[in-house]
Amino acid sequence: MAQVYLVFTTNHFPWLTIIAVLPILAGSLIFFLPHRGNRVIRWYTICICILELLLTTYTFCYHFQWDDPLVQLVEDYNWINFFDFHWRLGVDGLSIGPVLLTGFITTLATLAAWPVTRDSRLFHFLMLAMYSGQIGLFSSRDLLLFFLMWELELIPVYLLVAMWGGKKRLYSATKFILYTAGGSIFLLMGVLGIGLYGSNEPTLNFDILGNRAYPVALEIIFYIGFFIAFAVKLPIIPLHTWLPDTHGEAHYSTCMLLAGILLKMGAYGLIRINMELFPHAHFFFSPWLMIVGAIQIIYAALTSLGQQNLKKRIAYSSVSHMGFIMIGIGSITDMGLNGALLQIISHGFIGAALFFLAGTTYDRIRLVYLDEMGGIAIPMPKIFTMFSSFSMASLALPGMSGFVAELIVFFGLITSSKYLLITKVLITFVMAIGMILTPIYLLSMLRQMFYGYKIFKVPNSYFFDSGPRELFLSISIFLPVLGIGMYPDFVLSLSVEKVEVILSHFLDR
Repeated sequence: MAQVYLVFTTNHFPWLTIIAVLPILAGSLIFFLPHRGNRVIRWYTICICILELLLTTYTFCYHFQWDDPLVQLVEDYNWINFFDFHWRLGVDGLSIGPVLLTGFITTLATLAAWPVTRDSRLFHFLMLAMYSGQIGLFSSRDLLLFFLMWELELIPVYLLVAMWGGKKRLYSATKFILYTAGGSIFLLMGVLGIGLYGSNEPTLNFDILGNRAYPVALEIIFYIGFFIAFAVKLPIIPLHTWLPDTHGEAHYSTCMLLAGILLKMGAYGLIRINMELFPHAHFFFSPWLMIVGAIQIIYAALTSLGQQNLKKRIAYSSVSHMGFIMIGIGSITDMGLNGALLQIISHGFIGAALFFLAGTTYDRIRLVYLDEMGGIAIPMPKIFTMFSSFSMASLALPGMSGFVAELIVFFGLITSSKYLLITKVLITFVMAIGMILTPIYLLSMLRQMFYGYKIFKVPNSYFFDSGPRELFLSISIFLPVLGIGMYPDFVLSLSVEKVEVILSHFLDR
């Protein structure tokens, strides 16, 4: 086995290892900083995130071949010889987008967390620990390492919600840990099953597993096990109920990480493992993915319309948008899969921005229910402008990233050769209904929040508009949303070669 792995041993500078471990190692030093208030902790954390983002950008700009679909920057180190467990990292066109998204959103989330003053050392350490886990997961090339990075997210999110959440924070944190830990059991069972199957020399190397064939029945069992784990994190109905509760109670900086990155881990796993390693089973289950995705778009949109809690309404809108990702993955076309990947990036920006703006609004008016709001546009015009702009992006206004992503998924569906015309027409009809419902619940949200005069009747209220920090953060997210909408090929060019490689496994079916 050592001779097989020798091929993958790195002969270059360990860029990915440094990128993966730097946040959590530097975050550990927070507890040794001088006790001079929260300002030192804030600036230290932001500097670490900026350094990490610059290092990631430099690595990908100068050491990554953009037109090469193969895995690059591969690093392979022996970790636990008894289990033949390796620290194996690498990136390709499928993972480079989520890695850059993670760095960008986490940096802005640390800036959004400035109002947090209670136990700020632990708070910022947990954010940096999540940073390492997310980078490690998107760049893992070993299935057991993938599982460990997947599990690394659980404790930080649980503590962030349980310690800095709202009134029902313990209930929401417990629900989150039960759902995600339950899904992780299926992930672990799948990892162990794949590792022990086949030859006398078990391996969890993605590069070797990608060329391994399984009996159809066993492949279906593996597919279902991994799918349950990813369905919880994505989330897919009916395993989605933890998401609105967690978003409703978590601090908005935590919500930015959940909506911007954590949900995308489920979509990434569904493509990286279920679609790439089990093509036969995915071909069999893809129609059900399309059906569930279409139902999810309608169900979550209707449920969002009935939510009076602002953060829960945005959370259900995220569940609805995840349905487009499922349809793109289930279409088994290059346009559909590229549209799903673009939707991952697009919603990462838009979802994080909406939760940030919802949190900053709550900081000012101390109201969370829409039926208690009204008239905010007059005292807070900057927040009104940014909230309206990102709501337009979420409802797929032309010229913004959400429109391009959903349009490409739509074309991927109608150009799919696998499905009958009547099937494509029905799914398209359901998607169209979802696109109609989306502006209804988003525009209704804007009307209840920003128009009318109800807010002026709240006693002892002091309103102040967006400050420089909030304005800088909002514009920083809005620019890529607008840039992707105007020139989507910049993001699509990252994954187009890798998508062709993945779909090549389905050409003979």
